[in-house]
Order: sequence, then C-alpha cells, then structure tokens
Amino acid sequence: RFLCQPKPQPKEQNQNMNNNQADSIVVSNVSSAIVTAAKGFAKRHKVITFSYVYGMSILCAIVLIGSGTKLTFDQQRQYNQIMNSIDLQAEYTAASKYHTSYANYYQSKGWFSCDAHCQHYKSIMDRRKSEWEEIKAEGNARMSDAKSVAGLFSEVGVTEVKDSFWDYFNSGKQFAKRQSWWDALFMGMRSMSRDESFIEYGLKMLMQVLINFSMGLIMALVIFIFGLWGIISSYQANPLTALFFFVSAASAAFAFVSTYLFAIYGAAAGGVVAVVKMAESNMRIEAARGGGGGARVRNGYVERNRNRPHYQ
Repeated sequence: RFLCQPKPQPKEQNQNMNNNQADSIVVSNVSSAIVTAAKGFAKRHKVITFSYVYGMSILCAIVLIGSGTKLTFDQQRQYNQIMNSIDLQAEYTAASKYHTSYANYYQSKGWFSCDAHCQHYKSIMDRRKSEWEEIKAEGNARMSDAKSVAGLFSEVGVTEVKDSFWDYFNSGKQFAKRQSWWDALFMGMRSMSRDESFIEYGLKMLMQVLINFSMGLIMALVIFIFGLWGIISSYQANPLTALFFFVSAASAAFAFVSTYLFAIYGAAAGGVVAVVKMAESNMRIEAARGGGGGARVRNGYVERNRNRPHYQ
C-alpha cells in the first residue's frame, strides 16, 4: 500500500521548501525584534536593568557560595543562651488571658453601647492586652540581641530573609491559582452563553492566568520589600551594612520574580506558536490532499476554489 503511493511532485516540494523558509524568516525576524526591544528597554531604564543584573549576580552567589556565613562556636553558644532566656510560656499565658478577657468583653457589650458591666470587662481586656504587649516587647528585644550576636550576613539572617520571601512568593502563587480557578469557572459560563469556540476560550483563559500570576507575584514582591527593613532592623546592624543588605535582597527578589514571570510568558508564547504551527500544518496537509478541486495554499493561507460546483 505504501509502495504504491505517488512520489511528491517537484511543485509540492518547492512549496514545502518555500513554507519552511518563510517560517524560518519569521522566527528570525521575531527573535531580532525581541533582542532590539530588550536593548532599547535596557538603554531607557538603566536603574531597572542594573537592579536585575545585580540581583541575578546575588542569586548566583547564593547558589554557589551558600546561605550566609556559619556561626562560630562562641557565637552559637551566645545565640542559644539568649534565645533560651526568652520566656515563651509567659507570653503564651498572657496571650491566653487576653483572648479570654476579649471574649468576655465581646459577650457583654451591645450593638452600639457598653454599660458599666461591659466597661468592667473592657478595662480587664485593656490591662491584659498591655501585659501581653510588654511581654512580647521584652521577648523581641532579647531576640534582637541574639540576632545581633549572629550578624545580618550569617546563616541565621540570610535564612530568615529567604523564608520570608518564600512565604510571600508561595502566597502570591496561591492567590493566582485560586483566582484562575474562579476565572475559569465564570469565563466558561460566559463562553457557553455566547457560543464561543474552545480556542477563543483557551486564549482568553491563558491571558487571564498570566494576568493573575503577574498580579500575585508583583504584590508578593512589594509586600516582601516593605517588610524586609523590619527584619534587617532586628539585627541591629550599622546603617551602611543594613542599606547594602536591603538593596541586595530587594534586587535578588526582583530578579527572581522577573525571571519567573519571563519564563511563564515565554512558555505561554511558545505554546501558542506551537498550536498555530500545528494548525497551519494540518491546513496544508488537508489542502494538499484535496488537490485542485478544493483548496490551495499560497503564502501560508488556504484559498478555496470558488469555481467548484455548489454540491461539492
């Protein structure tokens, strides 16, 4: 069966070669346009470009060198001694008393008023709250002293900053996933009501997923940067060291989030291009099988034969 098939004609071979050459020219043009746009963006936004390059270098240094300097024996001993002096049981007891007093106050107050009985529970709640805040302040002060012994660039400081970033980063991804599920549900219902095709629904959903991930990760990055200075301040470092660490950590976070988003955009664009190429190849195959009675391919487009009878 396969031996009896006719060999492709020179005209068909030339058409395939022309299509392949056109595809390669389009890919090269798109690549050159992307490179030109990237160079123009780098020249116009030098601060953003420097932050990205500097952040990538910090990430490479963390991967190659490691997460901070290790504590010496004396540093480890002093750090553990100060951390063990924090009375966690007292803080837990004070928190429990405050929550109990708040529950009593909440049960005694009215919608828009608070009588003498309610004021009594409110005074107890305020007293319990002040006691809890004093104990927390004392514990935070001792923890800050222990962190100052370890140092900002130690494995303790770098690990704390990394854990904070990963917490916000994962929260941003979870936000994007939840929002995408809801968008898929409601967009699917709207697509069924409008009789949209599956391809249109898929493209709209892809754009919405990219928007959700962009919003979630950028929001996580901003929140992380705002909370970063609080972590740095707890190590009692000198201003220059603290500023250098802040710029380095913020640049590294910005570079990682940007690279992650670029990877998502690239994967989405590659998937769309692959689907378009596959659909175009199928159209060419169908046009070639149809011969002269149905359609022909010119410059990548399928042209129908308008002279065929209406019943074909």
